[in-house]
Amino acid sequence: MADSAHASWGRYPASRPAAVTRATDRHRAVPEAATPVLAYGNGRSYGDSCLNNGGTLVETRGLDRFIAFDPATGVLDCEAGVLLAEILALAVPQGWFLPVTPGTQYVTVGGAIANDVHGKNHHVAGTFGRHVHELELRRTDGDCLHCSRQLNADWFAATVGGLGLTGLVTRARIGLRRIEGPYMDVDTRRFDDLDTFLKLSAAADDDHEYTVAWTDCTARGSAVGRGWFMQANHKPALGQKPDPRRRGAPAFPFTTPVSMINRATLRPLNTLYFHRRWRSAWRDTQHYQPYFYPLDGIRHWNRAYGPTGFLQYQCVVPHADARASITELLERIAAAGAGSFLSVLKVFGDVPSPGLMSFPRPGVTLALDFPNRGRPTFELLDALDGVVMAAGGGVYPAKDARMSGAAFRQYFPEWRHFSSYVDPGVSSSFWRRVMEEAQ
Repeated sequence: MADSAHASWGRYPASRPAAVTRATDRHRAVPEAATPVLAYGNGRSYGDSCLNNGGTLVETRGLDRFIAFDPATGVLDCEAGVLLAEILALAVPQGWFLPVTPGTQYVTVGGAIANDVHGKNHHVAGTFGRHVHELELRRTDGDCLHCSRQLNADWFAATVGGLGLTGLVTRARIGLRRIEGPYMDVDTRRFDDLDTFLKLSAAADDDHEYTVAWTDCTARGSAVGRGWFMQANHKPALGQKPDPRRRGAPAFPFTTPVSMINRATLRPLNTLYFHRRWRSAWRDTQHYQPYFYPLDGIRHWNRAYGPTGFLQYQCVVPHADARASITELLERIAAAGAGSFLSVLKVFGDVPSPGLMSFPRPGVTLALDFPNRGRPTFELLDALDGVVMAAGGGVYPAKDARMSGAAFRQYFPEWRHFSSYVDPGVSSSFWRRVMEEAQ
């Protein structure tokens, strides 16, 4: 029977662990188990990298203690089950912010390290792992390794972006970044095609820390890639301006019988959003919460995709092939009448990721959700993989639930080296799937 309490965010595939334990003491976080174990944080990975069907899941949200915080330097020492939201609640009032944040604040520190998450500021700050000073790794053989770029550096590189497979991360020391206040200076501009997006992104890189674009995944021909480009910086302090942080965000009330994102709604929603304002550009001040985490304003929004869930697809293609490859990807998606209202374009910078298996690399990344329509969805995603593989790009494991082992091994050529660091007592549904055909 499926375990909905330990599902992935995409709700596909179903979660069926043989056992679940809860860690509350980091010194005893690794259980004695008859089956391979896997840390389970807050379930925000989209596919099966956080699932361990037939194995043992170790809930790590109980490892939620702050160990130390230095408000003079912004260095935070905490357990791995702490949420990014909890760090923000502590740090922002004292003038500090996360150095890198994904599109949800409800990710654990351990999950952020395991997936080496990235954000809107990749071109200047790189990935989350670059800001981890040290981590504590507990192996199923009883070893406890303290890892950094100087100490056990090989284990550090394997664990950052290592999908939780090298052991259980139980503690981390992270460097935060200084801010003056909780507000953002946001400049939003409409663009009509992919070429304009690339020009806007290149022009914004030097003087904006955060850049990202929404794209209309239903547009075709000369309009392919059109959308809204958003560039932003942290704003100086604004005195006693009221703080509009969300309190008690509403929840999507139930799982809909069918996906609300479908052929009938997809094009109208995208078209309406593209034409949502008569002005093509404006500048405003936004609190960091709605700017960085718009979807966190509706709890359980994944229920809108219906009982079969959805699959997110995030890829990156090198700069040399970006225009042609992204165009082909978007054309294929539009022709299939698939995709979502949540389609994101971003240019990754050349700041190197610290992990052997980190996903971000220089190029253009496209991310969007696909309602799970069964075979047509999987066939489309396989076709998109063909475009990405031909371009020499990659697909993000944290958001994957179906890539082939052959595709994975091409996307991550260090997989064999990484395998030597995988804890023999740790496994995941994702790892077994992509390693099934490995020699």
